[in-house]
Amino acid sequence: MSGLAVRAAAAVRSPERREPDDRAAALGYFRDLLAPFGEKPDEELFDGGRHVRHRDLADLLVADEGVGGSRPELLIVTHALPDVVPFTAVAPYLTDRLGGRAANFSVAQQGLAAPFTALRIASAYARAGRAAEVVIAVLEQTTLPTPFPLVRDTPLVDSAAALVLGTGGDAGDGDGPRFVRAYSAGSPADALGREPVEDGTLLVLGPWVTGDVPGHGGPVHRVVPGSYCTSLWLDLADHWREWGRDHRRIVLCDTDPRSGRTHVALFTGGGG
Repeated sequence: MSGLAVRAAAAVRSPERREPDDRAAALGYFRDLLAPFGEKPDEELFDGGRHVRHRDLADLLVADEGVGGSRPELLIVTHALPDVVPFTAVAPYLTDRLGGRAANFSVAQQGLAAPFTALRIASAYARAGRAAEVVIAVLEQTTLPTPFPLVRDTPLVDSAAALVLGTGGDAGDGDGPRFVRAYSAGSPADALGREPVEDGTLLVLGPWVTGDVPGHGGPVHRVVPGSYCTSLWLDLADHWREWGRDHRRIVLCDTDPRSGRTHVALFTGGGG
């Protein structure tokens, strides 16, 4: 088994606002949820949001030919911010759109670490022979019932990315970058210090990594601000073909502004 390689990907940014058709139910839910903590939903804030649900983001990802044509055996939905309304189980919903046979679940409440965790889980499934094709979806919507500094101060936009990963031959035979490992550390320097500096390495830095990263003399791609946990994966979805073709190694790195932990994922490509 030679690991999981990117076979298709899709990115969604700033989809059109939708009119909420479930406002009363949503606000009732949030009142019940917040009341034990002495809080109540901010109706003006909620009404001013774009109301793009995780289900809407999933539908937009499936509209991409590469993602929509996949038939995964494992599907993992990840997110750092909650859904605007929690009334749809999105992992089974997305599985139904993609053939209906995948084991499916979500990874949440980990901040921007969630997609890195999903990659490690997917890799373990592939090594065990339990999934030859995997879809990882990273969803981010910004309509919330209470103020959240990341959404307010950045500001963030609604966005989503999906990776279709599959087992097969070596990098360079038609597949894209191949996942190797993912891990975290206390700082960008500590995290990137675990990876030897090699020629042909592209360093992809998320918007939450500030300042220069010492010890890397190769090309650096910086993701523009406007996203939280989707940041790296939006740009990987946009550029996976060229990055896999032009670079031997692709190192994705971002720092969670809430925890301060830095997360890294290493892929290999066929370039050099």
